[in-house]
Amino acid sequence: QVQLVESGGGLVQAGGSLRLSCAASGIWFSKNAFHWYRQAPEKQREYVATIGSGGNTEYSDSVKGRFAISRDNVKNTVYLQMNSLKPEDTAVYYCNVYNNNGYWGQGTQVTVSS
Repeated sequence: QVQLVESGGGLVQAGGSLRLSCAASGIWFSKNAFHWYRQAPEKQREYVATIGSGGNTEYSDSVKGRFAISRDNVKNTVYLQMNSLKPEDTAVYYCNVYNNNGYWGQGTQVTVSS
């Protein structure tokens, strides 16, 4: 059974940094692409970033240049380094993988104060 567990969220001031982690199990980790999404209060879930099995990355325009996604195929973990955080980055951040079905973690709250 595929499981994704996010961690690393918290409260940070604008301009600060956080690193989120997504630990995956029950899946052939190195062969899968992983994604980060986020959902702010009363808003739809939105795409943040992707890392492919080969390490290629993609970002939404709203985070490009500030966030960096990476992966550790030994630890079966995906990371999202978030720098220069803004209040509008406040959201619950979710890890996602598609492996015959879509799987989501429980999310981790990121709150950026102004």
